[in-house]
Amino acid sequence: MWSTNPVRSTLALFAVAALVLFLVGCQVFTGSQPAEVSPASAAAVATASPTAVTAPSSPTSTPTASGTTGTTAVVPAQDLSTAVRAVAKAVRPAVVQITNEQTQVDQFNQPFTVPAGVGSGVIYDQQGHILTNNHVIEGAQKLLVTLPDGRSFPGKLIGGDPQTDLAVVQISGNNLPVAELGNSSKLEVGDWVVAIGNALALPGGPTVSAGVISALGRTVQEPSSSGGGGGPFLFDVIQTDAPINPGNSGGPLVNLSGQVIGINTLVAGQAEPGVQAQGIGFAIAINTAKPVADQLVATGRVIHPYLGITYIPLNPAIAAQLNLSQRNGALIRSVVSNSPAERAGLERGDVITAIDNTPLQSDSSLAEIINSHKPGDKVTLTIVRDGKQQSVSVTLGEMPSP
Repeated sequence: MWSTNPVRSTLALFAVAALVLFLVGCQVFTGSQPAEVSPASAAAVATASPTAVTAPSSPTSTPTASGTTGTTAVVPAQDLSTAVRAVAKAVRPAVVQITNEQTQVDQFNQPFTVPAGVGSGVIYDQQGHILTNNHVIEGAQKLLVTLPDGRSFPGKLIGGDPQTDLAVVQISGNNLPVAELGNSSKLEVGDWVVAIGNALALPGGPTVSAGVISALGRTVQEPSSSGGGGGPFLFDVIQTDAPINPGNSGGPLVNLSGQVIGINTLVAGQAEPGVQAQGIGFAIAINTAKPVADQLVATGRVIHPYLGITYIPLNPAIAAQLNLSQRNGALIRSVVSNSPAERAGLERGDVITAIDNTPLQSDSSLAEIINSHKPGDKVTLTIVRDGKQQSVSVTLGEMPSP
């Protein structure tokens, strides 16, 4: 599981933003934490008989708001605990531990394989497809998938997409448990949810924690996997206070009907130096994740629109530092050779202030607008060059493979 830090100094923002290659996403938060649990803490899971998983019926009593304005139904804690218990029994068997194994070379120049990290995933169909995070499987030479019933299988990587931080792994086995996918568009703030995953790779199988939907439609940024600059933006993300820890990455966020409505991905880091944020975790909405998974299963890759620039997101503070009159937008730091941006005539030092007459008002605006298009679409950029405003038409390309 990644972590983020929503507080940055002007200079830190400067350094981070300048390194971002605009593919689909750009920066909002920075900071990092290991994506998976260190292999030293990984242990064997408990053994049980294989169980086919089906979504439970709606709990007998769940938290509900009455139809009367200003009044709320109080749900006994026992009823909530019963609901969470039912969800855990139904979904937990389908939550797997994924061990990322990578090759190293010993002192005699002989290769050997070692566990590089542990994450989670969820089996979502009878074909043994597992939805997880891309950062869980990134760099793996081998994948070992372990079920809560004690069975282990070699995992086949179907495909991974760094821009959405999603990946699909497949295993082959009999009587595989399967979790039901839900509809994240039906979520509301305050809904109870359950997070399931291999937190800290503790022995005994996946950990279960509960909380509520704290916010919907968040835009967050992942740290760069290379350690420099920021990673891609994730859009329409679910915020929850259900405890999420290293090892939870790729595990499901589940509603009280036992349906997967998100993929747990990252948590907030420090609110300010020395002050750790509390109870802020993020999950990729299942309505975002499922189409990506479908593309990965069908073709092994996901097609994204591509502009081809690196840039600094502007705000009043950074604009003042750079002595720019534009207070919001994107300052182009470089233009990728033979990219749509280069063919359209964009140059280093141009400031993009709007796309199709929509002003760029936040760090993520450029990424979000471009991401709403597809390769081949034409967009009109409003730019400022040498103090003069002009319009530039760009035909978006297809993002190159990493």
